[in-house]
Amino acid sequence: MNKSVNILLAEDEPSLGQIIKESLETRSFKVFLAENGEEAFNIYQNETIDILVLDVMMPKKDGFTLAKEIRLENNIIPIIFLTAKSQTKDVVEGFSIGGNDYLKKPFSMEELIVRINNLLNRSKVQKAIPLSGIGNYNFDFPKQTLQYLTEEKVKLTHREAHLLHHLLQNKNQVLDRSKVLIELWGDDDFFNARSMDVFITKLRKKLKQDDAIQIVNVRGFGYKLICD
Repeated sequence: MNKSVNILLAEDEPSLGQIIKESLETRSFKVFLAENGEEAFNIYQNETIDILVLDVMMPKKDGFTLAKEIRLENNIIPIIFLTAKSQTKDVVEGFSIGGNDYLKKPFSMEELIVRINNLLNRSKVQKAIPLSGIGNYNFDFPKQTLQYLTEEKVKLTHREAHLLHHLLQNKNQVLDRSKVLIELWGDDDFFNARSMDVFITKLRKKLKQDDAIQIVNVRGFGYKLICD
């Protein structure tokens, strides 16, 4: 699975960046290392990159700003944030701008590698899924768009698209909250649960034009997407 996978690693601490790079290369990944956001963006534009591992706090251009710029061009490439921040608002911001996962420093290399492989596998599945109907909406999971009837398509964040996909796979059934938190967020702790609640609220707003669609909270268990 690791062969021919190109990783863009942006880390402003040279020694840590080199350690991560060398560790990933021992697993047959090819790693492009940048020490600031501007350098990382230049690499992204000139190389074929499969996944991004971005430190949040970097000079010249921080990880969040870099991710926003990349998401304007590419809605599918997986992004992992490396961060010392753990407040709910920072985690939510990272997911809102298109991040797929985050890892708090300090972290183990094995955990990083597991998360990289999980996102790469998820990305392959996403590309293979066709257009889906949700009431009067068309949901394009690979392109991460939602369209009501013939209106203009609305872009979804990575987190919104994956959460809606899970709800749709279990439509009219209860979607287990803990299971989704572990699969999409990596942990079912309090901060991630709050983050998931925020994204559920965003999805409700984006689906509100069809009165027959509801996302209901099943207390103590999870959420249910109700639709035809």
